[in-house]
Amino acid sequence: MSIIIKTDEEIDAMRQAGRIVAAILEILSKQIKAGTETRELDNIVAREVKRRGAKSSFQGYRGFPANLCVSVNDEIVHGIPGKRVLREGDIVSLDFGAIFKGFQADAAVTVAVGKVNEKAKGLIETTEGTLETGINAARSGARLGDISATIQNYAESRGYSVVREYTGHGIGREMHEEPQIPNFGLPGSGPVLKKGMTFALEPMVNVGDWRTRVGDNHWTVFTADGSLSAHFEHTIVITDGEPEVLTRGVYA
Repeated sequence: MSIIIKTDEEIDAMRQAGRIVAAILEILSKQIKAGTETRELDNIVAREVKRRGAKSSFQGYRGFPANLCVSVNDEIVHGIPGKRVLREGDIVSLDFGAIFKGFQADAAVTVAVGKVNEKAKGLIETTEGTLETGINAARSGARLGDISATIQNYAESRGYSVVREYTGHGIGREMHEEPQIPNFGLPGSGPVLKKGMTFALEPMVNVGDWRTRVGDNHWTVFTADGSLSAHFEHTIVITDGEPEVLTRGVYA
């Protein structure tokens, strides 16, 4: 496995992409309300990336037909925006990546539509906490498996399951670079983390079982048992100390 070490100039370009991602996710999060059609969110992204001189990482990627992924309730990832109308009590995962000056950043957030029940609220809080504890484990000298194990232990100790068939990833000039970063694993395993490595950490956490199924559109991934799922993601860079989060915004 060859993990790319980024230069200071490359990391700075990723910072700029990360600020764009964070800003657009903040805008989208404020637009989440009952009655919103998910394609309205995609239209916002199209407008905002153009205004900032950037491009969506997702539009056209392996044929994906939208600027961002919008996944609702039992949809885990890769939901395609369309005519679906958001309803009070839904939870909505927004996953978006931007390309700016040849470099990429990627992040996700799960947002409640109005007032949600305690089950949904607990899932969102736990999934966000799972990401934060994974970020805290991403230190120079640690191993990749330490991140995976920390994410798994945090979620499972609170009674949730982590999706195993979809993972975090390296990121930089390409949206998906080496390595894959599972949300489960063994501490002390995998390659050693070094300054300048850049990763997109993205725990996907389910109320029920971790197994998944792919919908009829061949993109949207659902929980196999129909249970709720939440998704949080940040792009980070390994430093000499605490990892730097390149996509941190008010929404987080």
